[in-house]
Amino acid sequence: MAVTVAVDCMGGDHGPGVTVPAAVDFLRDSTDVSVVLVGLEDVIAAQLKALGATAMPGLSVRHASETVAMDEAPALALRGKKDSSMRVAINLVKDGEAHACVSAGNTGALMAISRFVLKMLPDIERPAICSMLPTRTGHTHMLDLGANVDCTAEHLLQFGVMGATLVSSIEGKPSPSIGLLNIGEEDIKGNEVAKRAADLLRASGLNFYGNVEGDDIYKGTTDVVVCDGFVGNVALKASEGVIRMMGHYLREEFSRNALTKLAGLLAMPVLNAFKHRLDPRHYNGATLLGLRGIVVKSHGSADRLAFRIAIGRAVDEARGGVLNHITELMSAMHEGAV
Repeated sequence: MAVTVAVDCMGGDHGPGVTVPAAVDFLRDSTDVSVVLVGLEDVIAAQLKALGATAMPGLSVRHASETVAMDEAPALALRGKKDSSMRVAINLVKDGEAHACVSAGNTGALMAISRFVLKMLPDIERPAICSMLPTRTGHTHMLDLGANVDCTAEHLLQFGVMGATLVSSIEGKPSPSIGLLNIGEEDIKGNEVAKRAADLLRASGLNFYGNVEGDDIYKGTTDVVVCDGFVGNVALKASEGVIRMMGHYLREEFSRNALTKLAGLLAMPVLNAFKHRLDPRHYNGATLLGLRGIVVKSHGSADRLAFRIAIGRAVDEARGGVLNHITELMSAMHEGAV
């Protein structure tokens, strides 16, 4: 399947200095993919010239006269910047000119504009942010990571459907396991929303494992971990903080004296392998699930490699038919066929 991706080149901490080279890198290693670079035309053209990719096959530029700042209020970006690179890229998805959009820009603005422009899939009430996280056994997908602070049990069921469908579509797993993040594995644990959500998931026909605790995320107990956006965002940020703390402690201990510096030098191959396995760049790209279009949010500070991986995620989702599969499963559940 030929896929076209619209890239918001002006978003993120680094803007075109990262997004344009990443898109060029991705195209050079891909087949049946086209990329539309959206943003200030002269700035993008300068980047392409420096990369020697001015006339690269599969690459085109769409001018957008405005940009959305990383700290800009989502409502202002939605109402006041209709020609922003973010808005134009999302419009390309709405109009069928692109199968997916990738942006490293303002998360709140991206969510607000995407929801306004693309609308929601049938039977899905709220979009959710879903991302892949490393585990002992490979990786898991977790949602919601911050789009919805307060959720009903029905919302959590919908997140389970979307997460399972995403994994099934892009990884070929026929029946991904789903865990509901809770304060204990027992059915009696958690608040009333969690208990009700567990009942709904258990009766849904999905492969519901049951409640999982925080440490199950990185054990790889389930293919999908479901929670509300408040809990998910706190868990994600806490995990990132632990990784940074571990790195700080290791550097501190290995630089303590001459002997520990020598030990650090000898341990360098192991340390590099450890760093590679936990490198967040390889997991970059969070999907805004539930919309009538594929939108992938890259981390704002993503470098060239990380943004390239986010583009690849968008392509995989488009080829996997994620949106159609979510719609079909939700429809079947409402008809009582699942």
